[in-house]
Amino acid sequence: MKLSGTYTALITPFNNDGSVDYKALRDLVQWQIAGGVEGLVPVGTTGESPTLDFDEHVKVIEATAEAAAGKVQIIAGTGANSTSEALALTKAVLQSGVDASLQVTPYYNRPNAEGLYRHFSSVADLGLPVVLYNVPGRAGREIPLDVVVRLSSHEKVAAVKEAAGSVDRVSAIRDACELPVLSGDDSLALPMISVGACGVISVASNVIPKEMSSMVRLALDNDLSAAREMHRTCYPLFRDLFIDTNPVPVKTALAMMHRTGPVFRLPLCEPTYKVREQLARTLSSFGLL
Repeated sequence: MKLSGTYTALITPFNNDGSVDYKALRDLVQWQIAGGVEGLVPVGTTGESPTLDFDEHVKVIEATAEAAAGKVQIIAGTGANSTSEALALTKAVLQSGVDASLQVTPYYNRPNAEGLYRHFSSVADLGLPVVLYNVPGRAGREIPLDVVVRLSSHEKVAAVKEAAGSVDRVSAIRDACELPVLSGDDSLALPMISVGACGVISVASNVIPKEMSSMVRLALDNDLSAAREMHRTCYPLFRDLFIDTNPVPVKTALAMMHRTGPVFRLPLCEPTYKVREQLARTLSSFGLL
């Protein structure tokens, strides 16, 4: 499986009663495709995966794949900190038209290196390409480099999403094996691509799919001067989409843009007035309001 470009870590829109708003989801998918992204990642962290139940989890992935209709790649967020749950979620979407699964580092239980290797290998053995997801800030555990190298030899381990905030980590992975790397941080997408990453799984592209896709393509085409200018323009948005816990700012921004409702599931909730003010200023500077 070839992965390259911008993959939107898609939000999950909710109705006022807290149920999933599938019409808004389908509309978002179409808008993302029109914006030029190469792929969508439903039900990851940005999709509020911790508060979706099993059936909702599967249905959101199926609805995303159906709406995309093969026009972009779909990387389904089916990870869990229980291997049996990750296997069950991944099995449930095998026939949904998805192209790969995103497998987060098992969080809270902090498995050792061998446990991590067995966990990811078990999911990859199902036959759907796997994107490893290294996010120690949320998982409390890094995927050790030697485990990444071991997993890279599995024919169904397709890439690793690096969200540890380290450009050096990209260089270390690319020096040790041939596994493709996707940036997990919008603000580090350009520097990570400059040292060998193949794209980004992006939060910002929920709001600026066209601009994010263009910046990443310029970087991948080695037009770093133009990519730097776009990065500089987009940086305030990269910054402000993380002034509260993700996905609170990005979902609030989309609500301000009238693309979805401002509804969250507890323990996530609406941001403070100060956060909303800052987001409004930044979105207005982009001409998005």
